Amino acid sequence: METLIEQDRVRRSDIDAVVVKTIATVLTSFGFEEGDRRELRADFQHLRRWRRSVEQAQNYTFKAVITMLATGFLGAVWLGIKATLGK
Repeated sequence: METLIEQDRVRRSDIDAVVVKTIATVLTSFGFEEGDRRELRADFQHLRRWRRSVEQAQNYTFKAVITMLATGFLGAVWLGIKATLGK
């Protein structure tokens, strides 16, 4: 039983080593060096902040467009009522 447990530990450590090496290889192929982890993290944090600000701007733009359409519609209704009552 202990042999099976030890084999499982060895297998998992081998898998972990392969995964770490694969990730390092992929990041290196994209131009990221292993020592640049802090820079990489800062880049991703910057991208996240930028994405959130773009989403917020889109949300505000959508609200502004809806407000303008509603205001225009209500203005047209008001002018229609005013013209109808003025006759």
